[in-house]
Amino acid sequence: MEVTAGVGGQEAMLFTAEMFDMYQRYASYKSWSFDILEYCPSEIGGLRHAAASIGGLYAYKHLKFEGGVHRVQRVPKTEKQGRIHTSTMTIAILPQPSEINLVIHPKDLRIETKRASGAGGQHVNTTDSAVRIVHIPTGVVSECQQERSQLKNKEKAMQVLRAKLYSMKLEEETTKRYNARKVQIGTRGRSEKIRTYNFPQDRVTDHRIGKSLHDIEGFLFGEEHLDEMIQSLSEFSDYESLLEIISEPSTELM
Repeated sequence: MEVTAGVGGQEAMLFTAEMFDMYQRYASYKSWSFDILEYCPSEIGGLRHAAASIGGLYAYKHLKFEGGVHRVQRVPKTEKQGRIHTSTMTIAILPQPSEINLVIHPKDLRIETKRASGAGGQHVNTTDSAVRIVHIPTGVVSECQQERSQLKNKEKAMQVLRAKLYSMKLEEETTKRYNARKVQIGTRGRSEKIRTYNFPQDRVTDHRIGKSLHDIEGFLFGEEHLDEMIQSLSEFSDYESLLEIISEPSTELM
């Protein structure tokens, strides 16, 4: 999972931090592992960008519906006039491939090391532990500086790189398969707004299925309310898949 602050400045970064915490709690609620790979905080406690590896039973099956643009509407703590601001953040869900279905050749990689930045005391300033990997053929970049060990950072950066490359491959195949019909669930890109968190109305609305839940604070806690929304998305996805099968011409009759 990758989360990135969108439009809205510091407010967007604060919202991104809340969302990342929500998914960390949701992973705990579902008894999944949640391993932070990258974490780039802002000055006032927000989050510019972060990545985590989530593992567990049906983790991708559930979380794939969370990918896209999430919008928040609320009065920021720094707003003195009481005006409602709209901010966004983006979530990307990348399935982790196995060695069998994705091969990366070492000659296609450029691996760089640098000193880690951010909080961390003396170690940050003296050790070249941060790792940046560039996949030359595609230009895809992956970085990790969470660990003190350069070797561990390299392993985690490779994990993220492989997930990104696999996601690109998967998206290409999905586009080819569904080029005749727009699929509403599971294949949406980063630019599409999927959900709105409206604080004045205490409402969370998923635009893909038109479902609204009240009690935003409960939703952001990342347990029953979020799980209910994801279950509704999953059921609608199954319904769409069934329609897709029914609408495809039968080769046996041709």
